[in-house]
Amino acid sequence: MSSDQTADPDIVVLREGTEGLSMASYAEALRERLPDRTVALARTPAEERDLVPRARVVTGITLDADLLERADRLELFACTFAGTDHVPTDALRDHGVTVTNAGGIHAPGIAEQSIANMLVFARDLHEGFRRKGNGEWRHFQSREFTDSTVTVVGLGSIGQAVVQRLEGFEVETIGIRYTPEKGGPTDEVLGFDDDDVHAAFARSDYVVLACPLNDLTRGMVGEAELATLPPEAVVVNAARGGLVDTDALVSALQTESVRGAALDVTDPEPLPPDHVLWDLENCLITPHTGGHTPKHWDRLADIVATNVAALDEGGELENAVVTPDADG
Repeated sequence: MSSDQTADPDIVVLREGTEGLSMASYAEALRERLPDRTVALARTPAEERDLVPRARVVTGITLDADLLERADRLELFACTFAGTDHVPTDALRDHGVTVTNAGGIHAPGIAEQSIANMLVFARDLHEGFRRKGNGEWRHFQSREFTDSTVTVVGLGSIGQAVVQRLEGFEVETIGIRYTPEKGGPTDEVLGFDDDDVHAAFARSDYVVLACPLNDLTRGMVGEAELATLPPEAVVVNAARGGLVDTDALVSALQTESVRGAALDVTDPEPLPPDHVLWDLENCLITPHTGGHTPKHWDRLADIVATNVAALDEGGELENAVVTPDADG
């Protein structure tokens, strides 16, 4: 066992990685930011069983309930995902543990990819790619992104990053958020009620979905909403596949009642190899890679390091999704 694992650790990094990134790199990023703390990387199940019960902070994808029961020092579980549906949050709350997530760290990459997808459709680059694959030097008519209307559904970290990067493109922006009375960075802000959504969609050339998946938003882009979109509209789903009724989208794409879709997420996911969406030329698909970035661990380590300091000072923790005082 290495020297950083002999004493009770301040922070334990669990062994299971994400997005093909090394957890050793994550542990090193934490050590750089917290040189006066002990950061231990649990490389095996045995090391997790030894280290977690002695840790003050644990970070990883999720935490097994049996380890939690023995984790008497634990104050913070820092999930390495933005979503925490898979985390035993109730058990952690009952154990007096705060849970934070990785919300916001993916925003720059997802925003860049969303804008890239809109530009592909604006300039019809996918048609250029297709003709290149066929060895065709044959002109085609492109469009302009300038003067388009872009509706961004959800003005959290991802939606704000999209809007920020749209500045300079000379487009009109509509934001849809749960609390429209708070305003936002878009030219206009509307709410999630049906009338507002349809009013925004009726004027949209592009719709970027950047909101969480919940009971309110599940299937929010269905047959009725797709019918409201102009025939030239493009749907960009950068959030969760369940926001879109897949069958309704397939029908709209096949009948060209909308111009296209760019999906980084799908329902179902992974998309089966025989699914009809693969064969539609007006549908761009990427395998949930919008948030992938080599800066993943640096951004997450910044949040965790800030929260370790907040634990010492009794301050508010960044990205908290479960706080025992508030929920217990």
